[in-house]
Amino acid sequence: MSIDLVTEAVEERFATPPAALGGGVAVRRRVGFGVAGDGSYAACLAEAAGDDEGEGGGGWFVERWSLDGPEPYTVALPGPQPERPGTQVLPLPDGRVLVAREPEEPGAAETPEGPAAARAARPEKRTDLALLYPSGAGTGQQPLGSLAGREVRLLPPPAAGAYATCWDGEETTVWMVCGTPAGVPVQVARVAGRCGGGVWLDRAGRLLALDRELGGRTKAVAVDLHTGTVSPLLQLTEESEDRLLLADPDSGLMIVRSDAAGEARLGWGVLGSRHPVRFPEALRMPGARLTPLAVQPGNFLSPESAVLALHCEVPGGARWLALWRPGDRELHWRATPPGWLGPTAVWLPSAPLRLPAAPPALHPYDPPPPPVPPRGRARRTRPVLPAAAPRPALPAAAAAPATRPARRTLSVLPLQQAPLSPVA
Repeated sequence: MSIDLVTEAVEERFATPPAALGGGVAVRRRVGFGVAGDGSYAACLAEAAGDDEGEGGGGWFVERWSLDGPEPYTVALPGPQPERPGTQVLPLPDGRVLVAREPEEPGAAETPEGPAAARAARPEKRTDLALLYPSGAGTGQQPLGSLAGREVRLLPPPAAGAYATCWDGEETTVWMVCGTPAGVPVQVARVAGRCGGGVWLDRAGRLLALDRELGGRTKAVAVDLHTGTVSPLLQLTEESEDRLLLADPDSGLMIVRSDAAGEARLGWGVLGSRHPVRFPEALRMPGARLTPLAVQPGNFLSPESAVLALHCEVPGGARWLALWRPGDRELHWRATPPGWLGPTAVWLPSAPLRLPAAPPALHPYDPPPPPVPPRGRARRTRPVLPAAAPRPALPAAAAAPATRPARRTLSVLPLQQAPLSPVA
């Protein structure tokens, strides 16, 4: 694996005014929507609509969203030429947008939803990194260097800085690509095998969980970016595929996807705990796919009280929002807004859950009320679903309960220390 660094900080400014794309041209679609670590900004790739109806789009550009005001608004950040659909974007708390661009491949399919497996099978190549920001009537760009590898991925943003993983076919390296003293990428860790995912285990941006594929199995590992130490995080059984999808350092709640119970299911546990991961029936929906989006902030050391927002996609492409507490027996269903740029959500302290949608808007959702504790020996009742939000319908074949596999004994191999402390 190699890295090509820019020796001098070169800033470019493009004459294309942001208003020329943001206001004068209709947006055909948006992809790759992401939110900064502090929730102040978001960014995505936007495709300008073509001149004639029925034709392809008028080119891709980076679009930044400001989320810290009463109403969200967008600013276009066009470069000297249209972006490629595969460009990765990552908004930063200071308003700049980090982009990772791959050079055009002859004959490559121009699709933003291209599978990662296609990128992994190709030879090692360069990915260029740069920061985009508004500059007068145009867009400013600060090159950060290049990473070379089969697969380069920008990681979800921590509170500060920005990180990327680079896989060369044998091992994965983790790079700090923004916020370094020299202004160029710095390698901070090496992990054997191919790594996907990327979940932060603390607020400081030191402990990172990655889903490592090694020896034909995928297990979540924890990486200390200060020391480069790699520690086992999830190992429910020796044969199971165990991925960490979400972790909340405040409450300690973690959401995993594992086939340790005989089929791929969502389960929940507690960071740093040796209690088994639980696989509740409420999160088992054959024929549909549940993906965790965000956890209600502020529930310190109370994982069972934290509300989890999930994206539910049912056969046929219909999408729903589900809200759930680990202590609840059922999901609380909500209809999603038209034009939802999901699966993405914004949930900040002392604020409701909000879903971004186009045209620029944030649609709020209140969490369901906590369940009423039972009195004496009275049987605990299930939460009542609101009539305006019925359970999403599944095809009969998908809704029918599947034969339950034989239950295995599950266990958790946690971090060597609690995730709020450094890993030795």
